[in-house]
Amino acid sequence: DTDGLTKALEQGLTAGMTVNEIKELLIQVYAYCGFPRSLTALGVFNNLLTERKANGITDPEGESASVVSDIDKYGQGAKTLSELSGIPVDAPAPWYEDFAPGINRFLKEHLFADIFGRGVLPYSDREIATVSMLTALGGVEPMATGHVGICRHLGVTTPQLNALLDIIEFNLGPSKTEPIRKIVNR
Repeated sequence: DTDGLTKALEQGLTAGMTVNEIKELLIQVYAYCGFPRSLTALGVFNNLLTERKANGITDPEGESASVVSDIDKYGQGAKTLSELSGIPVDAPAPWYEDFAPGINRFLKEHLFADIFGRGVLPYSDREIATVSMLTALGGVEPMATGHVGICRHLGVTTPQLNALLDIIEFNLGPSKTEPIRKIVNR
């Protein structure tokens, strides 16, 4: 829904988000919705910025992202995931590590080191965006449960999560939010 996305991006800019904050959100969500959707969203955002500039609107760029390099990405990703979830780094491995060890490496090195290490946004904002994306996708309640738990660990309250779901419901309808509301309100 590129028209809906354009409106949402414009609302974000009007509310005070910087260009780089929105770029970071659109980069992060590729891990949840895939590169094609993320690249499409970045294209929509680029077109919106071009249109706004042509209309004399200059949006603040904001802080630039950092590039993670010259570190043990697996170790850093494991540390970041532990900080997000509250689960110790040395806790028993998740089921998927034995089943498909490559995915665990990608999650830790790429998602939790490369992406979360870019700065610009606090972890709680990244997790709120993740819950939003998972809600919009639907059918991924196990992952949504984990990310709702991370939000709570980071200090996001149940009323705040319900307010987020109210916004999503307004835009996408109750069929998208009902499964996640059950998780949030347990």
